Amino acid sequence: MPTITLPSRCDRAAAEALLPEMVATLGAGVLTIDARACTQIGQVMLQLLVSAKRTGEGAVIEPSPTLLDTAMQLGLADELFDEVAA
Repeated sequence: MPTITLPSRCDRAAAEALLPEMVATLGAGVLTIDARACTQIGQVMLQLLVSAKRTGEGAVIEPSPTLLDTAMQLGLADELFDEVAA
């Protein structure tokens, strides 16, 4: 299972830099996205993560507390994560 590690700052620039790698790896089975170091997350990266979950065989996202909190506030937790801790 291929893995992509997100940087601590997941802004537009990070999303643009990771897009080619995500596109290339999404066709190779379920993609693991290690977002445990994420301390800032922007809208573009959130859109990229939703797209990764919906594309091909999908993706498993390992969230940081920041990503989990942001996703919950925006109503995206069920969309992004297989299991959400209450």
